Amino acid sequence: MTAMDRQLLDLLVCPVTKGPLVYARQTQELVSRGAKLAYPIRDGIPILLEHEARALSDEELDQLAPPRPASTP
Repeated sequence: MTAMDRQLLDLLVCPVTKGPLVYARQTQELVSRGAKLAYPIRDGIPILLEHEARALSDEELDQLAPPRPASTP
């Protein structure tokens, strides 16, 4: 993930919970732990629509890296 991608990820939030998203490299998705949803990334564009997201099981959430702390200004 490039620095620009990381900055974009810091700006994006889950449309359901308004909480942070975690990039799941292995599945190419943005994950909302709070909503237990994984949003697809298609052609480099995050699709942040609830009806396009896939529900995540507790086991899938446990396999993800721990959430990273929020950036400070």
